Amino acid sequence: MSKETFNSTRFNKSKNKPFEEVLDANLSRRNVLKGGLGISAMTAFGAFGLSGCNSSSPNASVGNGSGASSAVLNFDSIPGSLTDAVSVPQGYVAQVLVPWGTPLNAQGSSWKDDGSNTSTDQLNALGMHHDGMHFFPLDDSDTDGLLCINHEYIDTSALHPSGPTIVGGVRTIVDEVRKEINAHGVSVVRIQLEDNMWTLVDNDPLNRRYTGATVMDLSGPVANTELTVTRFSQDGSQARGTLNNCGNGFTPWGTYLTCEENWPGYFVNTGIRTEEQNRIGIDDQNTRYLWETLAGNAEERLDEFTRFDVEPTGTSSIDDYRNEANGHGYIVEIDPYTQNSRAKKRTALGRFRHEGCTFGKLEEGQPVVFYSGHDSRFEYLYKFESTANWDPADANPSNRLTAGDKYMDEGTLYVARFNEDSTGTWLPLTLESTTVSGGTLADNFNSLAEIILNTAGAADLVGATPMDRPEWCTVDPYTGSVYLTLTNNTSRTDETNAANPRLNNKFGHVIRWDESEAASDFTWDIFVFGSPANGDADTNRSSLTDMNQFASPDGLAFDPRGILWIQTDNGADEVTSYTNDQMLAVVPSKLTDENGTQEVVGADNQAELKRFFVGPNGCEVTGFTISPDYKSLFVNIQHPGNWPYSTDAAEETPSGVSVRPRASTVVIRREDGGEIAV
Repeated sequence: MSKETFNSTRFNKSKNKPFEEVLDANLSRRNVLKGGLGISAMTAFGAFGLSGCNSSSPNASVGNGSGASSAVLNFDSIPGSLTDAVSVPQGYVAQVLVPWGTPLNAQGSSWKDDGSNTSTDQLNALGMHHDGMHFFPLDDSDTDGLLCINHEYIDTSALHPSGPTIVGGVRTIVDEVRKEINAHGVSVVRIQLEDNMWTLVDNDPLNRRYTGATVMDLSGPVANTELTVTRFSQDGSQARGTLNNCGNGFTPWGTYLTCEENWPGYFVNTGIRTEEQNRIGIDDQNTRYLWETLAGNAEERLDEFTRFDVEPTGTSSIDDYRNEANGHGYIVEIDPYTQNSRAKKRTALGRFRHEGCTFGKLEEGQPVVFYSGHDSRFEYLYKFESTANWDPADANPSNRLTAGDKYMDEGTLYVARFNEDSTGTWLPLTLESTTVSGGTLADNFNSLAEIILNTAGAADLVGATPMDRPEWCTVDPYTGSVYLTLTNNTSRTDETNAANPRLNNKFGHVIRWDESEAASDFTWDIFVFGSPANGDADTNRSSLTDMNQFASPDGLAFDPRGILWIQTDNGADEVTSYTNDQMLAVVPSKLTDENGTQEVVGADNQAELKRFFVGPNGCEVTGFTISPDYKSLFVNIQHPGNWPYSTDAAEETPSGVSVRPRASTVVIRREDGGEIAV
């Protein structure tokens, strides 16, 4: 999530028991958290892969189900850094790849350091503020593939030569706004390794952009309903653009998932807001970038700016854009391997501020499961379980998006309740679901589509556990345990619960759980607490030191070797005074006691958590993927302050030199050509 967040108003007005309150009671029960690796082993993945010309990343392959990885972290934890450069362990190199504005084809001009590129240039170039990403190999290659990269938001002061032109609170230059819209979304770029350097393949037919204006299909319960009818999409089948693309995921059938996070801030309703608009946080004053103020401009095409104002103005939804925002807030599926493929918004997985989307245990004949967090304070964790059961033949389908139709359009959406006894319950969000008041959701909603449209409101009613900004999820390929970052919550001042145990939680934590055989049950614990090294006993519950202290865990990913990578988006002075945002590594499945029970990070094993990477001043470290041979690790640098100075990501910008900051992908490789981290 970006350091520039939207309105932090607490939209969740429910009285559901918060996570910290549950956790306080839970901590005294730590000795009964797990009975060994039994539950984890039951949920271990079945191995699978995708073969053929266009095969999936190795992240789609999983462990052998033995319950423990054999990976050993063979690098020394590096100290913190406060420089305009990245830091990596000795014996590693870091390369800047595809920074914002890099042309994808010949349709736009090359990058101009003065910010004068046009909206057409931006439409045909890498977007701004790289975030989640994934590598999809071509022909099973370790050195040739497609990199899908999210672009979360924009910095208008860097995007334009002198910032945006605003007169009296109104945008006046159409091309500026089009450029901003085009800087959002997703880039698909073909990259190849040549002479130990990764390069963009110029003008490759698979290079393309999905922007804040690209037409996309809606699928699932909300599609083709009155709820999504607009003057542009009169049958409710389409939405325009994808916005605030933060976390990501991928599917077992080889597609990319991009997640719409803080999208409500792009829309405004200055009239009477609906219940779901109030709950999700659509503003009643103006939008973040004032795009709607160009409505009616003589240069406007197809209501391209008008659509961001969702106040009803016509006699029905076919006459205006009252439903425009209803086409946003979803998981968006993209087929990277198919040129000109139209993206699909998978509404069955819920409508909220999605932060990441990862699939869980994959077993033949069983449903496919996806997890996603709602990244806001006091919001919830969700699970989607497909109606269709997994068929391994679908790992290499003739049409990837058709496979997505099968597994992502029909199923049950659940929200999590964390109990004090280290158990949890997945609460279904269906019309028949019981609410805490004793009724059912059918008392409040007329259809599943209405439930999806106000997913968070439905979750309030069934009694979900409010969390400390649930963000990225990832699944251990050896144990099947699921991990989730809870970034922070400085607004928690009066009540806690077991899963969110700290008031004024500046530092965040990582929680994990194991699914039970019943779809509704799970068990959980807290894997590691963020903290400064000098924190008191209540703060530094994981006994972190200078060599692994961190705050605000955000990005989270396992690689197929069982290494967990934790990235930070830190805002706590106690840690930022020591180091910039960072990425740490640990092998959780090896942290067990003499009985084989999974342990949390603590005084006896904290040294197993190692700092691997530190970003430049001002940045967020985010996005993770790795090449099939584990020899190239890709990570994104978002909103750096004065970087990059050269293609060597570790070269510090000289004192007194100012560069136009460019979000970039950094590729890390070992000097000896070996596997990363081991």
